[in-house]
Amino acid sequence: MSNIQPSLETLLTLDGAMCSALVDANSGMMLGQAGSGLDLELAAAGNTEVVRAKLKTMASLKLSDKIEDILITLSQQYHIIRLVNGHPGLFLYLVLDKSRSNLALARRKIAEVESALEV
Repeated sequence: MSNIQPSLETLLTLDGAMCSALVDANSGMMLGQAGSGLDLELAAAGNTEVVRAKLKTMASLKLSDKIEDILITLSQQYHIIRLVNGHPGLFLYLVLDKSRSNLALARRKIAEVESALEV
């Protein structure tokens, strides 16, 4: 049984959390979303391109490793992309207010949520 929505809402309990989503990088479509603060459909599509580009670069470099997460630091926000282990092409996306969040705790929480995610 899927626990997508409760998982996304759990991420919003973090200090400074603005919004979260589960995204299919094969299509760029969201499978779930929670919170507000930006256009999550547009963010999902754009971050799909980030994930694809990184995977393509890793393949070109012949790296036989896997991406755990991608961090994008803006002047006022953190954007965390966490690939879902066991579900190729899916990633969790979390946006945090930089001034009110703890990045280490957020990375730990998104890893916990990812490991318990049932799609």
